[in-house]
Amino acid sequence: MKRMDAHVRRGPPRESRVAKDPFYRERPAGRSTEDIVPSSSCRRRGRSRRPTPGSMPRSHDRVGAVVLGGDYQGLGIVRSVGRLGVPVCVLDDEYSIARHSRYTTFTVRVRDLRQPAATIAALRELARRHPVRGWVLFPTRDEQVVAISRHRDALSETFRVPTSPWETARWACDKRRTYRLAQTLGIPAPRTWYPERLDDLDEIEVDGPLVIKPAERGAFFYETKAKAWRANDREELVDGYRRAVAVAKGDHIMIQELIPGDGRHQFAYGAFFKNGRAVGSMVAQRRRQHPPDFGRASTFARTVDEPLLESLSERFLTHINYYGLVELEYKLDPRDGRYKLLDVNARTWGYHTLGYAAGVDFPALVFADQIGTGDVAQQRTRPGVRWVRLVTDVPTGLTEMSTGDLSLRAYLRSLRGTSIESVLTRNDPLPGIAEFFYIPYLAVRRGF
Repeated sequence: MKRMDAHVRRGPPRESRVAKDPFYRERPAGRSTEDIVPSSSCRRRGRSRRPTPGSMPRSHDRVGAVVLGGDYQGLGIVRSVGRLGVPVCVLDDEYSIARHSRYTTFTVRVRDLRQPAATIAALRELARRHPVRGWVLFPTRDEQVVAISRHRDALSETFRVPTSPWETARWACDKRRTYRLAQTLGIPAPRTWYPERLDDLDEIEVDGPLVIKPAERGAFFYETKAKAWRANDREELVDGYRRAVAVAKGDHIMIQELIPGDGRHQFAYGAFFKNGRAVGSMVAQRRRQHPPDFGRASTFARTVDEPLLESLSERFLTHINYYGLVELEYKLDPRDGRYKLLDVNARTWGYHTLGYAAGVDFPALVFADQIGTGDVAQQRTRPGVRWVRLVTDVPTGLTEMSTGDLSLRAYLRSLRGTSIESVLTRNDPLPGIAEFFYIPYLAVRRGF
C-alpha cells in the first residue's frame, strides 16, 4: 500500500479538556500533542510512544476516535468526541473540511475508502503507523459499514468497533432484506419489485410514477451521483432499468412505487440503540433535502414528537438485536395516512448534530459506552429544534421557489429560530471557511 499522507493539528485548548473530561491524562512537561499522536509527515523531537503489541491501551491511556470521512457529517462526530478532550483522527479519501477543525488531532488521507478491501487495508495501515490501538471507529458511509461489519472480529483486536456484526447490519445495508423484514414485522413500506432481468418488468402492473434504485449503495451512487431515478411511464421504466443495470456493475436494482408528497411528508428516527432500547433517540421532520426529488442528504430538519415512529423503529431494531447508531427514514403517505419505511442507515446520519442542539449528543453517547463509563439514563430530544446546512439549503430553497412550491417569506420564516448550522460555528470557524472553497471540488467529486 502506498504511503499515507498525514496532517497533524493540535486539539482544543488545554483548559477545555480538563474539567469535563474523565479520560484526560496530563502529559509530562515538554511533550507535545504531535509526540502523543504522531504523523509520518511531520518532524518531531522525540520518538512516539506506541501501545504494547497485542494489547489494548491500559485504562490510564487516553482512548481516541477514528472518523472515516471528514465531510460535514464526519465533522459533527469530530466535534462531538473532541469536546470530551480526546484525540481524534480523520481517515479520508477526499479533501474534506473536518481536517481544519480545532478538534481534529491529525488526518490521514488514503486513496480509497469506497471498496471494502481498501477500507480494511487503510485501517490496518493506520494502526501500523500510528498509536490508535483501542480507539473507537466511526464510519460515515454505507460501504464503510459493510466493510467494518464483515471484518468486525478481526478489527476488534485493534479497535473498539461500535458497529453491529454483518449478521445484523445486513438487514440495514441490503434494502431487499430491509423491506422483506418490514413486511414480516408489520411495518408499512412502499410496494417494491426485485427484477432479475428486463422481462421481469412485465410483472409490474403499475405504470408510474415509479422509482428505480439500487438495493445496496455502491457503483450506482458513485457513477450517477444520484440516489434513485424516477420513471413516469412504462417507456421510462424500461429505459431507466437498462441504464441502471449497466452502471450498477452487478449491484441489484429494485423498482418501487413513488410515494407522493414533499418535505413535509419526510420523517426519520435516529438513535443510539443497545440491548433492545434506545439509549438516546430523536424523531425529525426532514423538511428539505438535496436534490429535492431523491435527496442524498437533508438540508433543513427539525425535531418533532411522533411516538408511532419510535414504536415502529424500535420494533425493527429489537428484532435484529441492533447495536450502535442508526437512522430509519420514513415518508408519510398522504393517500392512506401511514408512515412507510424507506431506508435504514446503520451509522450516523447527515444531520445528527441536530441531536446535540436538542439535548442528545449521539456520538458522545457511543464513545462513552465503548470505553465503559457506565449506563446512562434514556435520553430523547426535545421537539421544535431546527438544523440547517445553508450551503445546500439555499439552492434547494431557490429551486422550490422557482417551481412555486415555496415563497421567499415562507423560506425565511422556516430559518427563523434555527438552533444549529451543520458547519458554521464561532468556536470552530475554519471548517466553514474551508467549505466555501471546497464547493467546486465537491461538485465534481460527489455532485455536491
